Amino acid sequence: MDSITQAALGAAVGEALLGKKLGNRALAWGALFGTLPDLDVITAPLLDTAGELAVHRGLSHSLLLMVVASFALAPWLAKRWKKDKVSRARAGWFVFLAWSTHVLIDCFTVYGTDVFWPFPVKRVAFNNLFIIDPGYTLPLLGALVWLAFRKKTDPKRRKIGAWGLGLSTAYVALSLGAKALVSHAFDADLARRGVKFERRMEAPTPFNILLWRSVVDRGDEFWIGYRSIFELPSTSVRWTIVDRQKSAFAPVASTREGKILDRFSDGWWIARPTATGVWIADLRFGETREWNDKKNSVDARPSFSWILNPKAASHRLRTIRPDGRDVKTMLAKMAGRLFGDRDTWEGNPRLAGIPGSFPEVLMRME
Repeated sequence: MDSITQAALGAAVGEALLGKKLGNRALAWGALFGTLPDLDVITAPLLDTAGELAVHRGLSHSLLLMVVASFALAPWLAKRWKKDKVSRARAGWFVFLAWSTHVLIDCFTVYGTDVFWPFPVKRVAFNNLFIIDPGYTLPLLGALVWLAFRKKTDPKRRKIGAWGLGLSTAYVALSLGAKALVSHAFDADLARRGVKFERRMEAPTPFNILLWRSVVDRGDEFWIGYRSIFELPSTSVRWTIVDRQKSAFAPVASTREGKILDRFSDGWWIARPTATGVWIADLRFGETREWNDKKNSVDARPSFSWILNPKAASHRLRTIRPDGRDVKTMLAKMAGRLFGDRDTWEGNPRLAGIPGSFPEVLMRME
């Protein structure tokens, strides 16, 4: 879905800037430049896991490269499109805008983006508005397919493209509204409890902007809670408390891998000792869930986790791949939670996915 969205957005930019001159070729070129920033994956075979995390959304997503690429490629593209009367300036703006819209979308996600690479500043992740989903992508993609069957001189072609961009932008606006609504409710709940914390974030659950998940950083522990936009502001949040265990991370904190993980996760990590090193998970990205009806327990496995073995000769950091998931059941339970079924969604929470360990029973704050 990410790749389709980035290609569609790039194609829409291509249509807006070059559609009258290039027709459907503008869509193809836009899709190409809309996906180019993700070509940093070609370096993956040359890097270890820590190296991949370090370069992900780095140079290829930087403002520096966008500017350089725009000036460098503009003369070549203008020469290629000389018969279509595309100026060097328009070609340069096309490269910059198609490239930068990809980066802009990435800045809305939890990952964050190294827009100011190579300067060692915090990744830009200014809103955590949505995990790219069909609500944003389908209107844009549908409009592009529709206009592709019209001639480049057809004025309706531009109107269709504008409608596609408008509907997708409206989805972003709805996400902003939903985020503001639940953010206020999360803060109000913590204020009623008199809970002090260092920072807090919220992000939507996959494929929707209706059910949101918040993580509260209290220094030595994290509180995790869910909230539907359909809940009343006075409805209390059921928080799950996860011990951070800084002592488990301390032995690897000064290693290259530890430093990279700390920066990649922006400090939203938890750690647990294992027989081969340290298990580390990034809590920003949510978790998969498994239900045990007999024990009324819910095992939460963080979506992003790693094993760091400081004694390994090479490749000391290893990604833990998620087990097979019953997506149908999880989506059904998520729908239930959206409309108020908190008992099924939360149950008796346990932290799972730590190699060589039984699920860890977690505290819950009603």
